[in-house]
Amino acid sequence: MKPNAATVRPRQPLSRRRFIAHSAAAGAAVLGCPAILRSAAPNSMLQVACIGVGGMGRSTMDAIAKHPKVKIVALCDVDEGYLDPAAKTHPDASRLKDWRELLSRHADKFDAVTIGIPDHMHAAPAVTALRAKKHLYLQKPMATTLHECRVITREAAKAGVVTQLGNQGRSSIESRTAVELIRSGAIGKIKEVILWENKPLNWWPKNTQLRPQGDKIPAGLDWDLWLGVREPRPYLENTYHPKNWRAWFDFGVGEMGDMGCHHFDTSFEALKLTAPLRVRQTTTGTSGPLWGDKRIVELVFPGSDVTAGPTVQLTWHDGGIEPDKSRIRLPKEIEKFPASATYWIGEHGAIFKNYGKGKPVVLLDGNVPFDTYPANIPPQDHYHDWVDAILQGRKACDEFMHGGPLTEAVLVGAMADRVAGEWLEWNAKELKFANSKANSLVRRDYRAGWNVPGLG
Repeated sequence: MKPNAATVRPRQPLSRRRFIAHSAAAGAAVLGCPAILRSAAPNSMLQVACIGVGGMGRSTMDAIAKHPKVKIVALCDVDEGYLDPAAKTHPDASRLKDWRELLSRHADKFDAVTIGIPDHMHAAPAVTALRAKKHLYLQKPMATTLHECRVITREAAKAGVVTQLGNQGRSSIESRTAVELIRSGAIGKIKEVILWENKPLNWWPKNTQLRPQGDKIPAGLDWDLWLGVREPRPYLENTYHPKNWRAWFDFGVGEMGDMGCHHFDTSFEALKLTAPLRVRQTTTGTSGPLWGDKRIVELVFPGSDVTAGPTVQLTWHDGGIEPDKSRIRLPKEIEKFPASATYWIGEHGAIFKNYGKGKPVVLLDGNVPFDTYPANIPPQDHYHDWVDAILQGRKACDEFMHGGPLTEAVLVGAMADRVAGEWLEWNAKELKFANSKANSLVRRDYRAGWNVPGLG
């Protein structure tokens, strides 16, 4: 199969001025004609461009491509090792390495964009795509900073397009059942939530020594594009790419940032949570280039009509730290303490849910049996829900008006790793901590040439 024109066109580096000009033109071209109009025609296909086609980016692309109304028309990745196999699956799609070229020069070729790349590069292409009126599926966490999350959420509201956070567990029958149980008052009002995520950190770098002399950059990898908004540094084997970036402060948000959106979502929805009021990490924090590999974090949220008091506390554990087992009553069928789960403590009992597809189990006080579980909750494909929402002109189940505040809550907790031991008061409206040191974590600058208006 011969490469198409987009494949063989030499890549010309975009200056900051040219990138902004191209991006503005792309946005203006579609401003008066939302992409949903073309794609919603009964016999049309939704034209999708994929930024990131390896790892979760590949999983996202494959899942969305299975929808009968989707055509993958563009592939973008900084690593040819990911581009090549993706192009074999979608030989007619154009292929590029630079997402800026994709969104500035080819925006008229697609209606929707998926983003599945390292966390530090979520915000810049997401905001650019939204300003070009593209429907957007963005992997979690939404971004690495609270400011980026706020800008993405705001731009999504302005764009009026269909958005979806890649928080796939939200669509599971098990998670939706847990929401219904909590909202129904099965265990009374909720007093506290305990969460733990102790699966092995298989993405932790094999090399954590930052040497000034870099290793040979793998063939096909554009290291400068991979770094994107972050400052240049040497490529080091087994350190950043592939898969090891999440442990580094510059590129990910550690284990809490990785899994927090999944674990928090059910509580966020069921308890009608908003932004946390304060947060404290009770374990030792970090200050170097790596996030901590274990933590206990307490977050206090405003209460609601589903909680027992004016506030409710969620406590997160990871890195092999287990919660106080004397407070956790496991269902009879579970003999071994699970690696990952959530435990809701209510006025009349508790609800236990193993992570993933684990079914929620109601444990009433006095071992009273509970058998009125919600029934007839239909299955829902998280990826296809986004596509169907575009075609039907409705909101997706994890639109950014939900996913944005959810990610912000997780990031407030994750940032406590850098100011451990003290309560940090959070003012969501003003987007700042009362503590001045923690406040420096809210926003980060981008390196020269990578600025996107309103972001770094």
